[in-house]
Amino acid sequence: MPRVVYTEPDGTRKEIEVPEGTSVMQGALDNGVDGIDANCGGHAMCATCHVYVAESYLSMLPEMSDDEDDMLDEAAAERRENSRLSCQIEMDDELDGIEVQTPDSQG
Repeated sequence: MPRVVYTEPDGTRKEIEVPEGTSVMQGALDNGVDGIDANCGGHAMCATCHVYVAESYLSMLPEMSDDEDDMLDEAAAERRENSRLSCQIEMDDELDGIEVQTPDSQG
């Protein structure tokens, strides 16, 4: 099962197995990771699952949709080149070990 390494706002790192086909957001919610609110339930409509993806994994992610791009412009935390919505990152074996950092605030 692929793993996600979440770094929470306080610096705590959690390495969690997330089933293939499950979003990085859902993996966080299922395992009590702080810093991902997911108010819209994973529909790319709220930007409360904003994360910073480790540079080495960015090229492995699907292209960002217009909806995700628009939502990231509305995110509470600073948008960066490596910003993504974790609800839009679906886990598979290729992403095993992906590292994401949650921002200080989602709202």
